[in-house]
Amino acid sequence: MLDRKLLLVTGKGGVGKSAVTAGLALQAVRRGKRVLAIGMIDGGGLASHFGVDKLGYQPAEVRPGLFAMAIDRGAAIDEYMKLQVPVPSSIPTKTLSNVFGAVVDTIPGVREVVTIGKPIYEVWAERWDLVIVDGAPLGQVMSYINAPNTIEQLVPSGRIREQARRIAETLTMNSSGMVMVAIPEELPVVETLETLAELEIEQPIQVSAVVANRLLDELEVDLDGVPPGAHLDAATHHRGVWASQQHWLEVLPADSLALEFLFGMHTPSEVAARLADAFEDLP
Repeated sequence: MLDRKLLLVTGKGGVGKSAVTAGLALQAVRRGKRVLAIGMIDGGGLASHFGVDKLGYQPAEVRPGLFAMAIDRGAAIDEYMKLQVPVPSSIPTKTLSNVFGAVVDTIPGVREVVTIGKPIYEVWAERWDLVIVDGAPLGQVMSYINAPNTIEQLVPSGRIREQARRIAETLTMNSSGMVMVAIPEELPVVETLETLAELEIEQPIQVSAVVANRLLDELEVDLDGVPPGAHLDAATHHRGVWASQQHWLEVLPADSLALEFLFGMHTPSEVAARLADAFEDLP
């Protein structure tokens, strides 16, 4: 999985996709790779797991060999115009930004293709061994992945259409993959399975892995020997949650990667380091 050039991490909100993104990025760096981690929608979660206050639009080194950034839509629009849209130099940049900003907000797929286009542009630049993206949540991610095809259908010809085609091709290549994060509960599992089914039909990107996060170990305690009170209540609750998790784990793909629940007071950067340890055995 870490030998790919592009990894897009997604999952229902609150399942720990930013932590998993950071853990995978750190593990890749430990293997000697030069890595760029990107917060596609909100860089706050990724920043906290790397132990920095915030991420800017320009890649900054947060660890030796590990760079991170967050996508700013306004900056992405400006960059997209300069790189992809041939316009006379006499036209003020602010005027172009305002005009193209209106296009982004009104034409289906343009906002999404500009956003997903930034990580793919970084792949094309070949400055990184791995570009890993803390992507949109499950309810939104397909609109970003399918945006290049939407643009191809709307735009009959020209450079914008050609760039959309290249983005779509890059997503479907063997060097690109999606990592889906879920916790073993009903809503995250159901949404994950629905997205997997959609991906299987349309195949806009390969699924590299499904990650089952925050798994409890079975509590090997004889409850008959626990006196009534807080300890018994906690043990009973633990067993109930564990049993529920086992049910939903059986519904997820059998080859899902399992990550244990990290008990105790851990900072986000400590969580990322622990998850990087857990990814040590990844092929």
